[in-house]
Amino acid sequence: MTLTTDPPPAAPSADDAAKAASARRTGRWIDDWRPEEPEFWATTGRQVARRNLLWSIFAEHLGFSVWLIWSVSSAFLLSVGFSYSPQQLFVLVALPNLVGSLLRLPYTLAVPKFGGRNWTMVSAALLLVPTLGFAYAVQHPGTPFWVFCLIAASAGLGGGNFASSMANINFFYPSAQKGAALGLNAAGGNLGVSLIQLFLPVIVGGAGIFGIVKASDGGVHLERAAWVYAGLAVAATLAAYLFMDNLGTATSKPREQLQVVRTPQTWIMAFLYIGTFGSFIGYSAAMPLLIKLNFWVPEPSPLGTGIYFAYFAFLGALVGSMTRPLGGWLADRYGGARVTLGAFTGMVVFTLAVLWTLTQLTPNPTADPAIATDNQSWFPWFLGFFLCVFAATGIGNGSTYKMIPSIWRIQAERATAPGTPERSAALLAATKQASAAIGVIGAVGAIGGFLIPIAFSSPWVEDPMSATRGAFVVFTAFYVVCAAVTWLVYLRRPATAKATSLAGVGI
Repeated sequence: MTLTTDPPPAAPSADDAAKAASARRTGRWIDDWRPEEPEFWATTGRQVARRNLLWSIFAEHLGFSVWLIWSVSSAFLLSVGFSYSPQQLFVLVALPNLVGSLLRLPYTLAVPKFGGRNWTMVSAALLLVPTLGFAYAVQHPGTPFWVFCLIAASAGLGGGNFASSMANINFFYPSAQKGAALGLNAAGGNLGVSLIQLFLPVIVGGAGIFGIVKASDGGVHLERAAWVYAGLAVAATLAAYLFMDNLGTATSKPREQLQVVRTPQTWIMAFLYIGTFGSFIGYSAAMPLLIKLNFWVPEPSPLGTGIYFAYFAFLGALVGSMTRPLGGWLADRYGGARVTLGAFTGMVVFTLAVLWTLTQLTPNPTADPAIATDNQSWFPWFLGFFLCVFAATGIGNGSTYKMIPSIWRIQAERATAPGTPERSAALLAATKQASAAIGVIGAVGAIGGFLIPIAFSSPWVEDPMSATRGAFVVFTAFYVVCAAVTWLVYLRRPATAKATSLAGVGI
């Protein structure tokens, strides 16, 4: 009798593994995605990318709104029965920015892991945590401060949305259009900061809009804003489910993605992004309190005297959001590094101008209408220069995000020959690495949103005005350093050109 054995099964091929993974998927997945091919982009890619960009903007917009809900609501806490010092209010403003910055990296890693559409659904649904917690706490004046800190920290979930949204959209667009697409996506999100600061006072009954829209009667009800944004979070979740797509080509292992932390370019760009986006989100969060503490006093009640913060607080974020696409467009046209250098130059000049207006102010006691009236005459200068700072941060935000994919694309092109399979594979890998870098850079950059409000509060400085002036001096010096780094690394032409050098290549 002869014994026979079957041959061992063949190892599954890469194609078989991909087919098996595809079979296990549920929902809207696209496995054939070639945005760099003109014919594919014109016939199929552009329409799909625009649809995903539209709903990505909607979800990210809500994330920013929830992230910055404390920036304006903190200024109303005293009027609804809470007794907190200016330092405590700045802490509530700063905490969401700290948590949001820490969440940006894991949110970026989630896009290749779960799919852009799927993660947009999850991240939008998570906004129910800070909104519902906010609605409960503000209706109970006995809520301890530490509970408010926890709820404010949970608002950082909205800050993580930015990184996953930007990483997702980066996969959809060809290199030549990434600057504009990422600029639009970011601007739509950034507008959430401005609109929450504009409409929250109206929704809660705290203020109207320059007499055009009147505040509701019956006092301030902060919980109303939370209910509105909880409902919008549900709408964003459903919209992502119905209209967005996952890209099967946007796959990468976390270990592969995290290799970008070993690249010096990641940390250089993160440093620059602290200066642009960190300034935008930090100033946006602090501006309502800066206006209230320096230009308005509550006496004589009920309207007080001076400049009412609710009428002007939204303008900074609005200007910064509107100029972000301009920064992306200018970067596509003239090079991201040149535009970034110009943005930092503007930030230096106009931050010094803001500092000059602050030197003209008298420290504003909370019950001295005479001082408020005197400071009020300087407010147009303060606001005008501050809006110029915001405009520069928006342009810098758009240009730096254009630089990120360009850096990795140039490095891939230098390492491969044109028209070869190696070039195609290198460009795909570069896109994945750039998306991972966006998460790291966005996380580090957003830390500026925490540091700026903390610098303004400066509990170690007795005089709040002195703390504010000192903070602007530090910020100006930092922008000078950022401008110098931009020029030295990306614009200065070295005496001996090296293959690995990125200076002077017009990134």
